[in-house]
Amino acid sequence: MKYTFLIAPLVVAGCLLATAADAPGPAKKAVRGAPIQKLAPAAPTNAAPAAPDAKAAASGNVQKDGEFLVVGFDRLAGFNYDVPDDSPATTNAPAKAVPPPKEQIPLTVKAFDKQRVALKGFMLPLKVEGGLITELLIMRDQSMCCYGTVPKINEWVSVKMTGKGVKPIMDQAVTLYGKLHVGEIRENGYLVGIYQMDGERVAGPLDL
Repeated sequence: MKYTFLIAPLVVAGCLLATAADAPGPAKKAVRGAPIQKLAPAAPTNAAPAAPDAKAAASGNVQKDGEFLVVGFDRLAGFNYDVPDDSPATTNAPAKAVPPPKEQIPLTVKAFDKQRVALKGFMLPLKVEGGLITELLIMRDQSMCCYGTVPKINEWVSVKMTGKGVKPIMDQAVTLYGKLHVGEIRENGYLVGIYQMDGERVAGPLDL
């Protein structure tokens, strides 16, 4: 009999719980929308951005003068370039293929290759025809003109005018407009420059 007294309270408690579960309560709200999906982990904040193409790199954060990108020697000469010693043994040696030097021109400068730019600098005439300059150097400063100091290879641009030529403007800063070419320039095995331009026109004098 004592087992009956022990089991009976358990049965009663079970019935009470079942009745409470079946009792009417507040209506549950219907679930709407798709279930929340597990989100992919966010990219780290210090992740490197995707590399832009050359044209975007050249035009990004660069001022424009009409259709021309404004470029200065602070950018073109803002890196070290070690000139390799790979010249021919004699000046009469025939031209030969020379392995390209170690890549030293930054991508931020290469981005201006074949872009129309406006470059400020000082004019050094190289070729004159009919009183007009058809070939010249545009340089970072006047040291080569006035003092005979040899500038670094990235401190000048070799220019060939595409038209009849321009009037000489000496000892004053000018702005030269044209298409810039970036890359090693070689003649008979000699590295003679890394910048050249198809000059269209000159404006000046202007202060640097």
